[in-house]
Amino acid sequence: MHRADSHPLQLILASASPRRSELLKRIGLQFRICPADVEEYNSPDDGPAQMVLHNAGLKADALTANFPDALVLGSDTTVALDGLVLNKPVDLDDARSMLRQLSGRPHTVYTSIALRWQAGGLKDDFFEASQVHFKTLDDATITAYFQCVDPLDKAGAYGIQTGREMIIEAVDGSVENVMGLPIQALEARLIELGFDFRV
Repeated sequence: MHRADSHPLQLILASASPRRSELLKRIGLQFRICPADVEEYNSPDDGPAQMVLHNAGLKADALTANFPDALVLGSDTTVALDGLVLNKPVDLDDARSMLRQLSGRPHTVYTSIALRWQAGGLKDDFFEASQVHFKTLDDATITAYFQCVDPLDKAGAYGIQTGREMIIEAVDGSVENVMGLPIQALEARLIELGFDFRV
């Protein structure tokens, strides 16, 4: 357990994702962005939840030695359909193929959080899963969607922030989790740990 008499000096987000930054700001946290340079593991042999937990841990662990007095937050998101993981598409054809697979069906979005505070001996990993139900998409809708969203930097070739009404029927669970960070679960965990990074 971490030492109860102390508190990390700052919160470090080990990610360059503008969506994750936006979500941390939404819950009023003060943090520093320091993207971790790691080789992500994209093979879901042990299942999508284990894959994202592993990647979030890699990102957080990469920065702990440089910031031993800070709480480092690593995170990773993936989209899973029938046990098949859809990572970021390699090109637009791949992105189109992913949306065709997701069309008219429910799938699961997994986002993990890894918290590391070296000086306090804290290592905490958890994930959240949300169900997303897609509308039935025709090629014209997919083309129109790609005109307002860049699918290449997103797992599953879609984002929920823009053009959501074009492709998504419903979400069961945290919408923020689908965006890339389950802020409700994170906030609850920080309160549990007694950490306050609010501005």
